[in-house]
Amino acid sequence: MNSSETSEELQRAGTTTVPALSRYWETVGRAVQVMHENRSLPGDFTPGAQLPPLDDAMLRYLEASEAAVVDLPDYRDTRMRLLDLRRNPGTRTTKTFASLLMVARAVAYIRRTGEPVTLLTPSSGNKATALRDAVLRAHRAGLADRDHLRIVSVVPERARTKLWDSPLSSDPELRRRNPVLSYSGANPSAVKELARDFHDNYADLLRTRYGSALWYTLDIGNYQAADTVRALMEEELLPPPPVGGRVHAHAVSSAFGLLGHHYGTSFTGGGEHRMPPHYFLVQHMNTPDMVLDLLHGDFSRERMPRYALDPATGLYHQSTDPHFPRTTHHPDEVIDPTFYTRTPKTSRTMSRLIRENGGGGVVVSLHECLARYPQIREMLRPAGVELPHDPRGLREWSLVMVFTGVLEAIDRGLLTEPEVLVHGSGSYGDTDFTPIPAQRLHHADDPAGLLPIVSRAMGPASMHRGRRP
Repeated sequence: MNSSETSEELQRAGTTTVPALSRYWETVGRAVQVMHENRSLPGDFTPGAQLPPLDDAMLRYLEASEAAVVDLPDYRDTRMRLLDLRRNPGTRTTKTFASLLMVARAVAYIRRTGEPVTLLTPSSGNKATALRDAVLRAHRAGLADRDHLRIVSVVPERARTKLWDSPLSSDPELRRRNPVLSYSGANPSAVKELARDFHDNYADLLRTRYGSALWYTLDIGNYQAADTVRALMEEELLPPPPVGGRVHAHAVSSAFGLLGHHYGTSFTGGGEHRMPPHYFLVQHMNTPDMVLDLLHGDFSRERMPRYALDPATGLYHQSTDPHFPRTTHHPDEVIDPTFYTRTPKTSRTMSRLIRENGGGGVVVSLHECLARYPQIREMLRPAGVELPHDPRGLREWSLVMVFTGVLEAIDRGLLTEPEVLVHGSGSYGDTDFTPIPAQRLHHADDPAGLLPIVSRAMGPASMHRGRRP
């Protein structure tokens, strides 16, 4: 802990709030160092593990990393708590923590070397919004200027309405320096390969031509290091898990957040005598890959239960597997395009942790989420989370999905531990943001299509006067 404030001073009516990154800055710094030494892409450029000193400008910058632990009403005989990671009003998702930390590392590198850094991120929406928010915050805090710190984002076409508008897209010069590109291919998660291929083909050329490093940011280590704060908060702010264990529940695509929590337990006390965390995964029908792997050891959709259409209602039903919805609008429905990853590389590790230590997983349907929506809305009131009264106004479904999965699992006897800590990774409605207008986005379906746009972003302003911003 790096703050003089006590837990008692931070606690208000069952809610304990902390400025997570600044409070645990020294420990997070050690986590970054270990992560950097063991990074999965050792040949790529990174800005290194050094973080800026925690001065007044950095404290202002890190204000967006506020997080909270909230006591919720019990459900049946299960103690319910929320780890609220979506308190930054500029994103309303947990991606804030990793984004602030990555941009802080870029700032330290820029100060150390004088070389500009351009971040490159593929995203289903929320990662891009959070990194763009962090870049803008760094500009406003005076940590780095617009000539030295920039970001290029690549997102699937179906996710573009989840991108938050900001001066990075409304200001013409900032828009040139920080472009967002949509990809229209059939597989949304192919944006990862697109961005990766572009980096591999053009990063060296662009660095030579424009004197700016291109940082491909989609490395799990970049997220694990930031998500150590989840374990640090649990250690400081919650009592030890009860005898039957504490379940950490999360709506997941690749489970970066839960793996970050697990990584963070290595920086807390207790060692071998600490009760290992139990992890519980919640997914939707379109990408149930991690639950399938947990249950069956592979990703084959042939393992999913067979659904039968009821012509009288237009709904699909099954009753053979309690880990999947009994009722769904369609067996391949998409609740939220945030969850777009198929056959994630993280699944084997996550499945092993659950099999060794406890936990589980379920898949939920939109039909179930809508049925539970009023109940969840009331449960979240003590946390100060106000879901739209009309679910049609919800634009980020992670929080509703995870609560639906937990409540369904308790009812079905799939989750029997006495306590659940729900990781609230994201929730926002259409009144929380304005999407980036379509005319301010670019389009590219291959690395060559990215090149002119990224070249304009990395080149000096004098090269682009009179061109489309």
